[in-house]
Amino acid sequence: MPSPPLAPDDGPIDRAHLHRMTLGDAALEREVLAMFAAQAVGLLDELSSLPSNVAALTHKLKGSAQGVGAFRVAEAAEWLETAGSDAGQALMALNDAVAEARSAIDGILRRS
Repeated sequence: MPSPPLAPDDGPIDRAHLHRMTLGDAALEREVLAMFAAQAVGLLDELSSLPSNVAALTHKLKGSAQGVGAFRVAEAAEWLETAGSDAGQALMALNDAVAEARSAIDGILRRS
């Protein structure tokens, strides 16, 4: 299995990465994108109050995002994971990145 790209493409979902991770199975691509979108919403809801387990929740989101090629979400999750006093700003960035990814996912799922 090829490694993820060193420089992901410019979109909210790196479709080439997703294609590699799902071995080109379009149905599996749709399934994992839908699962990721639902998980991201749930995790953002949990993160909204910046609970004591922020690092664990953001680490989970980061891993899922990397798996589907949502590299901007992964970067924003990593920032929140280590943000400390910048947590409010990092959470806003994560919300924006997830919204952008979900919009792209919605478009992908509508076209399928």
